[in-house]
Amino acid sequence: MWKYVLSFVFLVVGAALIFPRGEERVKPESISPAVELQMKQSALEQDVARTDELCRTQCSYEIGRAANDVKSEPADKISQRLQTLQKEHPHMEKLTWTKSGEPRDKGVSAGTLKPEVQSALSASLDEAKRLADQGKPYQSQPLQTGAGTYFVIGVPSGDGSTGIIGAVRQQILQQVADHQKKNLRIVTYPSEGRYKIESVDSRTLQDVHVDHPEDNEGTSHYHMNQVVVKFKKEPSASDLSRIQKEIGGAHVQKLGYTYVFESSGMEAKQLMNYFKKWNIEYAEPHFLYLTNQTDEAAPSTPPNSKSVLTPNDSLYRRYQWNLPLIETEAGWNVTKGSEDVVVAVVDTGVDLNHSDLKDQLISGYNVVNPDSQPLDDVGHGTHVAGVIGALVNNNLGVAGMSWYNRIMPIKVLDQSGAGSTYAVAQGIIWATDHGAKVINMSLGNYADAQFLHDAIKYAYDHDVVLIAASGNDNTERPGYPAAYPEVFAVAAADSNKAKASFSNYGDYIDVAAPGVSIASTYPHNQFAALSGTSMASPHVTALAALIRSANPSLKNTEVMQIMRDTAMDIGPSGKDKYFGYGLIDVVAALKAAGGNAGTATQEDNAARNQPIDEGFGWNRFWNQFFGR
Repeated sequence: MWKYVLSFVFLVVGAALIFPRGEERVKPESISPAVELQMKQSALEQDVARTDELCRTQCSYEIGRAANDVKSEPADKISQRLQTLQKEHPHMEKLTWTKSGEPRDKGVSAGTLKPEVQSALSASLDEAKRLADQGKPYQSQPLQTGAGTYFVIGVPSGDGSTGIIGAVRQQILQQVADHQKKNLRIVTYPSEGRYKIESVDSRTLQDVHVDHPEDNEGTSHYHMNQVVVKFKKEPSASDLSRIQKEIGGAHVQKLGYTYVFESSGMEAKQLMNYFKKWNIEYAEPHFLYLTNQTDEAAPSTPPNSKSVLTPNDSLYRRYQWNLPLIETEAGWNVTKGSEDVVVAVVDTGVDLNHSDLKDQLISGYNVVNPDSQPLDDVGHGTHVAGVIGALVNNNLGVAGMSWYNRIMPIKVLDQSGAGSTYAVAQGIIWATDHGAKVINMSLGNYADAQFLHDAIKYAYDHDVVLIAASGNDNTERPGYPAAYPEVFAVAAADSNKAKASFSNYGDYIDVAAPGVSIASTYPHNQFAALSGTSMASPHVTALAALIRSANPSLKNTEVMQIMRDTAMDIGPSGKDKYFGYGLIDVVAALKAAGGNAGTATQEDNAARNQPIDEGFGWNRFWNQFFGR
């Protein structure tokens, strides 16, 4: 397995210099932007390396299982099995079943390679065949071709009489790197002028020009020509007509009694000034919310010494250091969750067909495109959902924290990983109206948007537990929605129970959770290691769902207090601005919850895919916040 030793050494040395142990530790606020950027770049390289390992390990497992399944089957059955495997895992571009001692081209194949790729991989394919004939496994180094990065894998059957040779395209590595550059803000994001987006200092609302990645810290983004307006009295049709005429309105969106106005000739600040003459409660920019995710690698953690349940998921023991660290395995002796407690993931959507997730999902909603399913076109939401509820003990992939809590995918962020105030608020309201008991929001902005806060209050007043990531700029500036008082704010910790170098901090932080190199599900039946407070937040979301499963009578405020009261104090004594009340402790929280632990059985899962009530309840929201 390729270790990327030099990058790892650089990361460890850099971390030791910046975060030495003991009294000499440098405070996060004193780190220079240049050093922080260096660490982020090194961390990104490490997460790509860990994703490479996950890809290779899972491919080896899947191909090995197929090799043993078909070793004595007729050719047509072998062909069918290979085609099914390739359809489920399209990154396995060509698979060839071969008998020991026979030429590779006489085997049974599924898939094709471009001529230039075939040529570049030819020597490695021959080596894989030679070793498979000897009953030995094989994996090549990364192979660069004009079509991308590949590796060749050879897996013999148990008796060595047959084997499968595969050519795997690792497009996931570039996808993870590109996506994480934006989430880490190693590059300026969103870029100036793109999609009519501008940047603003969240404290002063003064425009700023973002030329360098470090300038992103504390910077919010908004639509240049849009404004969100809440009227004290519903405007008449003639009022709206007048407004559109005066602002040169090209577009108006209405959500209850709140409007998003777009002008073809006026910018956001001009629009805000214009609406001062109207009878309004507020007029604010139409802010964008971005995923809170970054990259960093982490070593493995020793097994928990307590009485634990260790699942058989193929990637669990080697890569999921995070769950034993927070006593999840011991917590499963108290409860594994309940289908009655629905968790909404307000994010980029979810891969609805992922083999390690699909049986855990229920009907959701696509705010970005209401006519489409909430499919993930980024990867972020699929990863977050897997941390919460990837199927456990199914001998496949990773294990989620909950065995049985159902996940409701809500797509509010588009293919760029960004979404508007309007979209995020609508997703929160929809999830609340459709039965979500816990909502995860691994997204954020530094601007306090009143419209979003109204939606947060609506969910909170309907007894929803709201969890949000704090952000990845290593800043004390409050990020939203995490900093709203109704929201439970999460910082990120590493495997040594130290602050993750990128994690935001401040007095609003409630707890910390693992957020460094977290292995989880990724689109197209793949698995990736990602880091960020985006990955820490779903650990806490899953714990809240488990607590509500153990004791359904608890109110949202009680659930949040239990998580605070039972957290492991890992920073300065008592509550501190880096970890809040400490690192979450699953078994302690579940024991404190009391009640009847609701652990579902496999038989209980017959109704897993039944959709919940599709009735729509917008009126409750509008009457509560806008109709008074």
